[in-house]
Parts: sequence; C-alpha cells; structure tokens
Amino acid sequence: MQGSCPGKRVATKVSANENPKGIQFAAVLDLQISQGGVVHSLDGKKLKVEGSDWGVLLLVASSSFDGPFTMPSDSRKDPTSESLNALKSIKTLSYSALYAHHLDDYQNLFHRVSLQLSKSSKSNLKNGSLEMKKVKYSTTNSYVSTSEDDAVSTAERVKSFQTDEDPSFVELLFQYGRYLLISSSRPGTQVSNLQGIWNKDIEPAWDGAPHLNINLQMNYWPSLSCNLKECQEPLFNYISSLSINGSKTAKVNYEASGWVAHQVSDIWAKSSPDRGEAVWALWPMGGAWLCTHLWEHYTYTMDKDFLKNKAYPLLEGCTSFLLDWLIEGPGGYLETNPSTSPEHMFVALDGNPASVSYSSTMDIAIIREVLSGIVSAAEVLGRKNDSLIGKVREAQPKLLPTKIARDGSIMEWAQDFQDPDVHHRHVSHLFGLFPGHTITLEKTPDLCKAADYTLYKRGEDGPGWSTTWKMALWAHLHNSEHAYRMVKHLIDLVDPTHESDFEGGLYSNLFTAHPPFQVDANFGFSAAVSEMLVQSTMKDLYLLPALPRDKWPYGCVKGLRARGGVTINICWQEGDLEEVGLWSREQNSVKRLHYRGTTITAKMSSGKVYTFNRQLKCVKTYSLSKAAFS
Repeated sequence: MQGSCPGKRVATKVSANENPKGIQFAAVLDLQISQGGVVHSLDGKKLKVEGSDWGVLLLVASSSFDGPFTMPSDSRKDPTSESLNALKSIKTLSYSALYAHHLDDYQNLFHRVSLQLSKSSKSNLKNGSLEMKKVKYSTTNSYVSTSEDDAVSTAERVKSFQTDEDPSFVELLFQYGRYLLISSSRPGTQVSNLQGIWNKDIEPAWDGAPHLNINLQMNYWPSLSCNLKECQEPLFNYISSLSINGSKTAKVNYEASGWVAHQVSDIWAKSSPDRGEAVWALWPMGGAWLCTHLWEHYTYTMDKDFLKNKAYPLLEGCTSFLLDWLIEGPGGYLETNPSTSPEHMFVALDGNPASVSYSSTMDIAIIREVLSGIVSAAEVLGRKNDSLIGKVREAQPKLLPTKIARDGSIMEWAQDFQDPDVHHRHVSHLFGLFPGHTITLEKTPDLCKAADYTLYKRGEDGPGWSTTWKMALWAHLHNSEHAYRMVKHLIDLVDPTHESDFEGGLYSNLFTAHPPFQVDANFGFSAAVSEMLVQSTMKDLYLLPALPRDKWPYGCVKGLRARGGVTINICWQEGDLEEVGLWSREQNSVKRLHYRGTTITAKMSSGKVYTFNRQLKCVKTYSLSKAAFS
C-alpha cells in the first residue's frame, strides 16, 4: 500500500493550481503459511487461506518524513524501499524469535514497576512483601479473576467501578498508562502527541498536534516517577528542534535573544503563535514549561552528561528569552506583558470579556521554575559565575509573588479580575503546586490553603487531563479524600456514539476522553497515582502522602523512582506503612524520610538496599547485587 498525506491544511486557502507535496507513506504486508497451503485473492480486497494450519502476518510501514527541517518535496527517503528492506531483515526470523525479541524489549521497561492494591487482607504481606496476585487477561478484552469468576468485559469493569471501586482496576489503569508510553515514545520515534500513535482520522481533533500548555507535558509526567526515563528521548529531541525554530520566532516576533515556543506546535516543530484568538494563540511560555522537564530529568537520573550536553544549552536559550521578555513593572517587579492564562477569560474592569492582561500567575510560576532550574544546573556544572547566571540571580527576587484573591483563592491574573467561568477546565494558576515546586505545605502553608480553596471552587468536572491534573494537585496537598474522588471521577464509561454528553471519562478500551479521545489523561493518571504514593525533592521523601487508606488499605508498590536517583519499594497494611526499601545504584545520598509526622535522616551508600519499618527505623541493609530488583 502506498499513499500521500495532504500537503496543506484543508482550511488553508491556496490558489487552484497549487498542490504541494505531502509526506509519502507505504506499508507492506507479508503472509507466511504452512507448507501445502494456498492463498487466494478475493476481488483484490481479501485474502483467503486454504489447506494451512498456521499463518504469520508481517506488517512494516515507513514514511518519507525526514525531520522537521526537511520539506516533503525535498525528502529523499523512499518509504516503499525502506519498508521492503525492513521486511527483508525480519522475514527469515521465526515467529517465536520475533515474539521473544518483542517481550525482551518491552518487559525490560514494563516490569520495572509493580503495583498491587487491595481492600482486604487476602493479599497479606508474606515474608515482608505483598505477594503478587495472579491475574490473567484474555484475548477477548475481558478480565478473568483467579477465583474462576465469569469473564467480565472491560466496559463492565469501568461501569461497575462507581459501585465496587475495585482497587485492581486502578492497578490496571496505572499500568496501562505506562504501557501506552512505552508503546508510543521510544528512542527514534516522534514525540507523543494528543492521540499518541493512535489517531484514526485524516483530520483529527485539534490536528492531533502537540499542545504545549499542559497536554504534551502531561504525556511525559510518568516517565520519571514511573521508571521509564528512556521514553523521554523523543521529547528532548523535539525540544531541540523547537529551540532552532524558536530562536527565529524570538528574534522576529519579539526582537529577543534565546528561543521561544507558544501553545500549539506540530511535527514541524512550529514555535510561532497559533492562528486564532489571543486566548489560546498568545502564550509564549510553552517552551519554558518544556524546559522544566530537562532539569527534572537530571534530578531523577543524576545524569551529569545529559545535563551538560543536552539540558543546559536548551535552558540557556530559554532563560535568555525569558530575561529579555520580562519588563519592570510597578513596585520594581519583573513582569510579563502581554500575558494570558491558557484558554481562560476574565471580566475586564469595563465589564467586557477579555483574555490579555499582564503577569498571569502561570507565566511567573513557570519562569520561576526555569530560573531556579538553571541556577541549580549551573552549580552542578561549575558554571555559577557565568554572566547569565548573575543576571538570573538578580531577576529572581524581583519576580511578582503569587497572590491570594479577596475570596481566599489563588489569583489567576496579576489583578483580582472577576472569573466568568469558575469551573474552567484549566488550573494553570496552580502550576506552582504541581508540577512546580514553589507552593508546598511546609514552606507556603497560606498558599496551600488558598490552593485548596481554588480546587474546591474549580470543582470536579472537566476533561480527562483536567481530572488527572487535579488528582496530582490534591495529592500534593496531601488530601487523599479529594485525590481519590478524582480517581473515581475519571473512571466513568463514555459512549463514543454520544460522547458530547460526557466530560472526561474512559472509553471501553481504557483510552481517556476529553472527549474526543486524548491520551494525555492516561499518562496523567499513572503519574498522579505515583504522586499519591510517593513524593520527593532532592532532599526529601514523603511516603504515602495521599494514600486513600479506606479505599486501598492493603498494597505494595515496587520500582517507583524519586529525585536523587533513588528507587523505592513501599508496602502497607490496614492503611499504615509496613515497610519501605530504598536504594541507589550509583549515588551516595542523604534523604529525609517523612511519614505521618515522623521524620528521620537516612544516609545511603550506592549499591545497597535499605529497609525501614513503619517507625522509619532501618532494620536491614544488603547489597543490591543480591536483591531481586530490576
């Protein structure tokens, strides 16, 4: 099969004789059957196999896409030839060999993390660790329990969750998000967009584009805490491409140095403002938000080579733009102007709806994170005396502080404007709580109280990604009740034939709904569950900070990652910590462990496993080489 993608947007007006070349693609299908079998072609549309007791289908596909800086008309890639060559390379391999290779490739990533949740003590701790439940999944999209219950479809499991609140379904959805990330974002692939790799339309909703005001970032939230760091590589390559185009946008649009990217991008690494209204088009913080992922990658992996060679140059360019973009406002504060809060309007002082103001809370929160990240990175790399870092240190105390509105909520804009839609889907002004780090229970209790009220005002309704963001936000307020309410809110079956009647929810294949289908909430769910179980800074570990003790009283999670290069196992019984194991393969570290008011300091050497009991007393240490951990 061969074909060509449209070479222009359908909505774009071009002259009648203009017909640009689009990306070419090809797919080749090979059918292998047993000796003596015969294959018949039926009307050129179907294949009929007779006299064979087995068949193997091999499908390969390729396109002429050669990166964001090569136009389709200039590409020298031949997708048909590439597909045939790929087929030739695997055609001699047996089915068992191909399957074994697939399992090895996939399970090396997937089996790093296990999660078990239970309402009862049937899965009691055995020899200090929860015994893995035996669960099988049939090939007919159904669930079979070990008690030999009748098979139940996935759709029925989604429906029944509102009444049975089956913890094993939460396990499934958590691991499903990890599966989707493994399957859609690997070294050599494109970045995971609004539909991952599962778009079915020629003209998908919102062009299936990477949106940089929450959606693309959420796609990669589980990559670090859920132990899938390799899956971030396409994201970092994409940021590099954005920085190249973004340097032109910064110069042409803003006469600024460095690089910038706005809200909506595409496979060509578009960095300029999108077409349409300012409420979504005018938002030059997309690249800056992505840059926070660079520093986060280092904090989890402690990979100094990555920090030096990949992250720091991108952070430098982003920071240069931000310093040029900031202007001095009243009181000597550095502010952004013009500014919007993603996709949200306010009532201006003249009573009219508006979206453009100055210094939205999210703008300043993202800038604060980027500036903090590059200062920390410079300290690690011995560059704290660089002139750019000196400018950053001068700017940091001048950033406008986060404000509390008259009603006690976090202000979304620099002025306390009236909000015409208090239940709006975005919670951008809470960026500092999560995924940022500037609003914390220990350091900013007043802001946390205001964030709590902000979430209460926003309500529980919203698309899937909004629901999972609220899960994580409530988790960082250590509010397990409301975090779990968002878990339950997401698990609502969506009828695809009447999806406009829904907001959020799950389809029967467990894809999350905006609606329509967007994959971001699948990833956001996995990340938010991990945040309910473990939270970390470079110095602190918070154990079970938002565990819904009455819903998941028994459980065990193994293989989650924390900042500082630490891997964590936690088991609990009757809603109380039973045991926690920590280790780091390459880093000596000092961590403060926090659990329900108890704090201890643990000194850990690389290559050793440290086991702590519910009183956070270290009861056992042993060599990592003797541990059965991946």
